[in-house]
Formats: sequence, C-alpha cells, structure tokens
Amino acid sequence: MIISWNAVLWGSLVFAGSILITATLAIVVILRLPADYFTMPRRAPPTPRHPALHVLRLVAKNLAGLLLILAGVVMSVPGIPGQGILTLLIGILLVDFPGKYRIERWLIRRPRIARPINWLRRRFRKPPMEIPG
Repeated sequence: MIISWNAVLWGSLVFAGSILITATLAIVVILRLPADYFTMPRRAPPTPRHPALHVLRLVAKNLAGLLLILAGVVMSVPGIPGQGILTLLIGILLVDFPGKYRIERWLIRRPRIARPINWLRRRFRKPPMEIPG
C-alpha cells in the first residue's frame, strides 16, 4: 500500500491539532481545580438554578467525558496520532461514576502525576494541589 503525501499531511495536522486541543484542555482543567480538591472530605454538588438546566449540564458533561475516554482509547493505539493517555484522564475526570473520587485521589498521590501538575500551577501563580495523606 502506498501512502500519499496528502494522507501524511492530514495525519500530521490531526496529530498536531489533537495535541494542541488536549494540552490546552488539560491546562485549563488543572488550573481551574481548587487547591483542596483532593483533600475535601466530601464534595457538595452544585446547586442548580433550574432542574432542567442541571440535568442538561450533567448529561453534556458525562457525554463529553465518554467521548474523550473513547478518543483516548483510540489514540492510545500505536500508529494513531494524539495524546491518548492525557485525553483518557481528562475524560475520566468529567464522567460521574461510583468510586471516581477514590481513583482521582490515588492518581494524585503518584509523584509522576503530582509534580508536573504542581509545576504547572506554580507557573500560572496558583497554589499547589494539596495531596491527601
């Protein structure tokens, strides 16, 4: 099978675009999290202004999370361009499921995850994440 330069160009553009989008999204999410996000004993759900808007927001957030998880799985396959693991983690942060908070706390305790997050937060003059004990 011969690959055309047109296909290589499109593949490169998709790769570069997916890196840019996922990196930007990751930075925004990391910077918007409060410093005590992982040490709060129990997070209170946001109070909805209107029940229909609350349901719509919840469905949209979970749907976006599922799409990011699927995209992350696809991008994790060798030969597919993109930041698969990062996209997968962002999707997991968006989806609501039992035990999610426990998984998030387990992840942030890993130095290979906590160090770059706190470096990024320092760079943008945000307080470092409080790591649960």
